Amino acid sequence: MVTAWRKTQLAIKRGIDIIGAAVALIILSPVMAATALAVWITMGRPIIFRQVRPGYRGRLFVLYKFRTMRNAWSADGQPLPDAERLTPLGRWLRRFSLDELPQLWNVLKGDMSFVGPRPLLVEYLPRYTPEQARRHEMRPGITGLAQVKGRAALKFSQRLAYDVYYVDHFNLLLDLKIILLTLWKVPMGLLFDGAGQDVKVVDDIGLHPGQETLTWKLSATGETQLKLSDQTADTAKRSAA
Repeated sequence: MVTAWRKTQLAIKRGIDIIGAAVALIILSPVMAATALAVWITMGRPIIFRQVRPGYRGRLFVLYKFRTMRNAWSADGQPLPDAERLTPLGRWLRRFSLDELPQLWNVLKGDMSFVGPRPLLVEYLPRYTPEQARRHEMRPGITGLAQVKGRAALKFSQRLAYDVYYVDHFNLLLDLKIILLTLWKVPMGLLFDGAGQDVKVVDDIGLHPGQETLTWKLSATGETQLKLSDQTADTAKRSAA
């Protein structure tokens, strides 16, 4: 049951997201412009990486990041492992989370929040247990409890447990603590995970499908397919429940 106090805090949280994202986009625009130029010079286009992810209540949205990897595909049409595609510039951008800056636009639009469970892959939707699926009861975040607790080094079961804990214990003070921890750890590179942890190492609950076929297909088809896929995401979430 959503209490009046929780509703009030959620409303304040959304207000902070709107004002904070708008101000950050203005202040950080020179940094974002310089980053975009560096990506264009070293990797060419596209400068922005777009990928469809599930958000609040499992609805799909397009997540934006600065591109950090070159395009390279295997013989069967699948992208090569992240470690083989990550560029030196991409590694540096990830070290200081500069690749995440375009998600300020996601926050401003209402797709995301500054703090919340990170948006994962579309393929995971029908694989969640009813308890794990509750992570979608909050908007996904640029940072979150699981990120400051260990990010990609955590087992999937731990990440999802932190996500559900955040949903159940959300309050503005907890958000402030997560943001302060993020601001402390990011400049020191403490949240850097290189090309990302090997999914096989951390997937202790059989969540990853092996190939991200649906995510890549949806991301390549554009807005029209995205709108049609909202029902697919909702259906997948209901089946998991």
